[in-house]
Amino acid sequence: MREPGYFVLASLMDGPLHGYGVIKKAEELSGGAVTLAAGTLYGALDRLSGAGYIVSDHDEIVDGRARHYYRLTEAGRAALVAEARRLERSARAVLDRYPELEQEAS
Repeated sequence: MREPGYFVLASLMDGPLHGYGVIKKAEELSGGAVTLAAGTLYGALDRLSGAGYIVSDHDEIVDGRARHYYRLTEAGRAALVAEARRLERSARAVLDRYPELEQEAS
């Protein structure tokens, strides 16, 4: 799973969001490391929807503009958790061998 997709899924953990909400939440969750451009976001949303990881939730009009909301599916939640565990194992392969690195990062 690519980093943008991972953070798009993570941004939807707490409930449905519209595109701009996903962008802001992904940036927050990544500590500013992930800044999604609109093209990247909508490409990721299309891929994740095609995989069955997210679905359309609802639409609303705010200040005359349509907002389309997306939500995480059970399959998306499972994929997100599996990827988080994979990333954790990958990090552990290094950090467990060099515990001083973990101390430096804290």
